[in-house]
Amino acid sequence: MKSLHELSVGLSNGTLTARGLADEALAKIADENGEGERVFLRVDEHAVRADADYMDGLRATGRSPSTYAGIPMSLKDLFDVAGEVTAAGSAVLRNAPPAIRDARVVARLKAAGFINMGRTNMTEFAYSGVGLNPHYGTPASVWDRETGRIPGGSSSGAAVSVADNMAAIAMGTDTGGSCRVPAAFNRVVGVKPTTGRVSTEGVYPLSKSLDAPGPFGKTVACCAAADAILAEDWDGVPTKRAPSTLRFAMLQTTAHDGLDADVAAAIEAAYGALSAAGVQFSDVTLPELELLPQMNAKGGLAAAEAYAVHKALLASDGEKYDQRVATRIKSGSLQGADELIDILTFRADIIASSRAALAGFDAFIMPTVPIVPPAIADLARDEDYARINLQCLRNTFIGNFLDTCAISLPIGDPDGPPVGLMLMARGGDDHAMFAAAAAVEAVLQS
Repeated sequence: MKSLHELSVGLSNGTLTARGLADEALAKIADENGEGERVFLRVDEHAVRADADYMDGLRATGRSPSTYAGIPMSLKDLFDVAGEVTAAGSAVLRNAPPAIRDARVVARLKAAGFINMGRTNMTEFAYSGVGLNPHYGTPASVWDRETGRIPGGSSSGAAVSVADNMAAIAMGTDTGGSCRVPAAFNRVVGVKPTTGRVSTEGVYPLSKSLDAPGPFGKTVACCAAADAILAEDWDGVPTKRAPSTLRFAMLQTTAHDGLDADVAAAIEAAYGALSAAGVQFSDVTLPELELLPQMNAKGGLAAAEAYAVHKALLASDGEKYDQRVATRIKSGSLQGADELIDILTFRADIIASSRAALAGFDAFIMPTVPIVPPAIADLARDEDYARINLQCLRNTFIGNFLDTCAISLPIGDPDGPPVGLMLMARGGDDHAMFAAAAAVEAVLQS
């Protein structure tokens, strides 16, 4: 599927129709040789086609609600849609009462005319960076389908839906990397906006202090346009930046350690191309980051807040949970009030330190994930699952803990292992981040 701009132009000049786009996406989802059955948990073909026909009718009479009306989107299974059950990738909520109204961000996307293709698969309750789901199956990464590699999580189906042309954009959420990790593992763009900037009303929570709904798209411009609709605080057109005006802080503490050979090679090539185009880099350290594993030893802030959400449900129906997810959530009960206060104090201090470290820079720059996606079979043992999950989230969680906005761009050989390049800008600097990302994308695609 093309970019949002290309699709909107085609719809405007009549070379494309919403119905045609919907039928094309539905065919991709239904392809028995594809991942559609594992990507989507719910698809209402009749409703999709009816909505597409309606948008074609509006456009024919000059009443299209936006230039994007009729373009397919997908929604992670923790966004409320009126009349549908929000199961959050779980079995325990499968028969919960349906939502009364759309989540606020869903309502905004629908108002712009996007066509909802359906609900996408995810890690149960959004609590992992690998993307496995024992209840509904696991969609494979776009790379090396013969082996079957993890898609990244928790927004696994959302990323694959865009990568496999089942939707032009997708909505996910990012609490520790859940948009950026699957974006990196599926060669698409994924965004974590500044927490609190995009509404979480009608979104099943994991950690209210860290959750941030964000979009996936083929390009930075696709995600910027979606972000503008979600946040309603700009026009979605990134300011043009010359590469020579960009200055990035190359975070050395942890972020560039232990890279897979393919990741290291792709990152080195990307840095080289950007440097040749005039982008400036400076090494920066944040020694406090070395204390993050200690602060998260019992699950940290995310586990504490997740346990508060799930305590009653775990007590009544804990056996219905993915037990790997249940174990992580229960770790939140092991933290005392003093430990949680220590975490919050440490977080406030390191946020201040990171903002000071970014003075004069556009963003931190680093690999999105230090590894390429492992085979799904490699996570069969619990100890391997835990180790790989930590590897996937190591770099991305920095952004959530530091309260930054962040974006992952695909880099490297398009036929080789997928690799992501991440920019993390100061919280609140989302518009500037998109401008920097668009300039980086232009250099790397030239």
